[in-house]
Amino acid sequence: MLALRSVRSAFLQCHKNKECPEGVVHEDSFKEIYSKFFPHGNANLYAHYVFKAFDVNCNGAISFRDLLITLSTLLRGSVYERLRWTFKLYDINGDGCISRGELSEIVIAIHELMGRRAHQVEDDRKAREQIDRVFRKLDLNQDGVITIEEFMESCLKDEVITSSLQMFDCVL
Repeated sequence: MLALRSVRSAFLQCHKNKECPEGVVHEDSFKEIYSKFFPHGNANLYAHYVFKAFDVNCNGAISFRDLLITLSTLLRGSVYERLRWTFKLYDINGDGCISRGELSEIVIAIHELMGRRAHQVEDDRKAREQIDRVFRKLDLNQDGVITIEEFMESCLKDEVITSSLQMFDCVL
């Protein structure tokens, strides 16, 4: 939900202010606009990951078509399509699985986005515990990586996750 509203608003603001005359949003502009929605934190890293997930053609730009495809998936897609998109967001290197390092990068990016200061001993400890807890839950066969199948199975069994995915149904 965080990514969805911010991207939609960033794209609309970019077009309204004529910052994107060629009809696409590039990553630098995206990060700049995205940071306005999270003024108390550092949005750059998380904005980078969200940008990559919205860049359907992997060409370094989000077109209006890319935006529509992703919004369609997130707002009207099945739970499976929404989970696939979320997996893509977390699979930073695109190798088809989520490593502990990738999960750590996303969690750290979210903490920075929300204003957590880096290298605070207590915050770092809590982040590591959160990462360990989530990784144990999702890595069903405990082989050190989370596959799309493990991700889907774990998320579909979790009532909090499935109910949060259903919240997209009433966004529009």
